[in-house]
Amino acid sequence: MITVHGISNCDTVKKSLKWLDNNNVSYQFRDVRKEPLTAHEVEQWLRQVPAEQLINKRSTSWRQLTEQQKELTDNTTVAELIAAQPTLFKRPLVQDEHGTHVGFNDASWQQRYV
Repeated sequence: MITVHGISNCDTVKKSLKWLDNNNVSYQFRDVRKEPLTAHEVEQWLRQVPAEQLINKRSTSWRQLTEQQKELTDNTTVAELIAAQPTLFKRPLVQDEHGTHVGFNDASWQQRYV
């Protein structure tokens, strides 16, 4: 089963869910604003996806962090930040039998799911 983590009003998440529907790929969607993340969950993601890939540095949430918070010294700090502010991670984040993947890319999703 594919689990898609994201925010329901995010354009990229909407695009990815539409792609999955159009390609008859079954999935479970988790709106992280309605079902909050835990730091432990995010730490598990960070075992497969480096913090530099996971964090959306173009987000408003990132720009509002202090310089000290942006230093990202360890995975625990990153996990706590993302759990507290889920708009910090790049969306969608997909967990499937192949691992954890960040972002939507039509070509790579075509290879992976169709």
